[in-house]
Amino acid sequence: MLIKTYGSAVYGIYATTITIEVNVFNGVRFSLVGLADNAVRESQQRIDSALREVGYKIPGKKIIINMAPADIRKEGSAYDLPLAIGVLTATEQIKCPDLQKYVIMGELSLDGSLVPIKGVLPMAIKAREEGFEGLILPKENAKEAAVVNNLNVYGVENIKELIDFFNGDAELVVTEVDTRAEFYSHLNHFEHDFADVKGQENVKRALEIAAAGGHNIIMIGPPGSGKTMLAKRIPGILPPLSLQEALETTKIHSVAGTLEKESGLMTKRPFRSPHHTISDVALVGGGTVPQPGEISLSHNGVLFLDELPEFKRTVLEVMRQPLEDRTITISRAKFTVDYPASTMLISSMNPCPCGFYNHPDKDCLCPPGMVQKYLSRISGPLLDRIDIHIEVTPVSFDKISEERLSEKSANIRERVELARKIQSDRFADEDGIHSNAMMSSRLLRNYCRPSEAGMKLLKVAMEKVGLSARAYDRILKVSRTIADLEGSENIETDHLSEAIQYRSLDRDGWGG
Repeated sequence: MLIKTYGSAVYGIYATTITIEVNVFNGVRFSLVGLADNAVRESQQRIDSALREVGYKIPGKKIIINMAPADIRKEGSAYDLPLAIGVLTATEQIKCPDLQKYVIMGELSLDGSLVPIKGVLPMAIKAREEGFEGLILPKENAKEAAVVNNLNVYGVENIKELIDFFNGDAELVVTEVDTRAEFYSHLNHFEHDFADVKGQENVKRALEIAAAGGHNIIMIGPPGSGKTMLAKRIPGILPPLSLQEALETTKIHSVAGTLEKESGLMTKRPFRSPHHTISDVALVGGGTVPQPGEISLSHNGVLFLDELPEFKRTVLEVMRQPLEDRTITISRAKFTVDYPASTMLISSMNPCPCGFYNHPDKDCLCPPGMVQKYLSRISGPLLDRIDIHIEVTPVSFDKISEERLSEKSANIRERVELARKIQSDRFADEDGIHSNAMMSSRLLRNYCRPSEAGMKLLKVAMEKVGLSARAYDRILKVSRTIADLEGSENIETDHLSEAIQYRSLDRDGWGG
């Protein structure tokens, strides 16, 4: 008896429907074809054990299973459940008249229980697109898939529940999630607040500008000056995710399997902080089975690289293209996968190996030339993609001991949201442009026109202060953001002068 069940395969952040054809003949052999990897082929042993635990078995007949399209590689153990149901139906152990209405996915344990799988959200979106009535998954994945409307999502804990459902002996409960209610209920809950940060007003101002324009920023300062503490509070001042951004971000984390248990929709911008021993593949994505890297997992959020010069040179260099194009393409012999990578890069570093160059109280112990050598670990092309450089100085005892709280993140966030609203209206007709940091050269000419006095100031800065030519566009973008924060339509000289001071590392002779 020939029957068909339906599963799903995820490539990048998109899913493809897989048709699983099962046919039974006289004889004794279990054959699985359709470009399946070892994890799929090993499913026979898991299925056999799981079925025996619930009172069924794989009969001693010739069973041929084809996974179509046959030219697409099938990977992972998530096909156990549709394969098992296909075998039971083809051997007439159960009756499933409505089998074609469902996409079924799940990994089986030897006792018949189901194990959570990855990539559920893209599967649900694809199932809805192709007109399936329902999606059957492990119970722990049901809430994640249920954010997709117009699709019945059923969560099951054991294969026996599904068998009873198809036999008409039991009902499965549809998992329901009010997507909008869940999304808006968690938008403003943040663990870290700028109210806890004493002093560092100039750094908080720079971070506010970076958040308002989506600019990359690097903080340079001695150990213990608060660089990491400040970076962790940046998500609290970024504008809230839109529902579309939340869905896109959730898809990436669903594919990577990094969503929290029983989680539905991501409601907060991601904050990723990989250790400096990370490999280039782990940062940008890849592997035999291409997975999203840290730069994609921080999409629509923050990628924080602490102690930037300590990262391997090759790791830092592979970030150059994704930071510019805001997407990462992973190419393999037979296919290419694109992952979004629109992230805000926040980095920090000590000014020198000992950490105390320019410290007001402690002497630097590094030999001559070591400061510049340490800085040179960060290449010019990468530094060119960082808009704001800010020096962080140690906080005095008087500031630390103050009982008065600093300005709350919520207040800063209001100003950032107003500035982003101005930018959103400005770039309403530009596809994929949402903030000043994304402006192309054409947009820069249209929206960043300093006055004659401003151009003179820029000329003086480049000639006298020693700013490089690569800083020109960055200064204009940052000054545009400063003007937006003040609600100014034009870029004034004070906006430009503030933007110029955020190019510390471009000054001739910085660090001696």
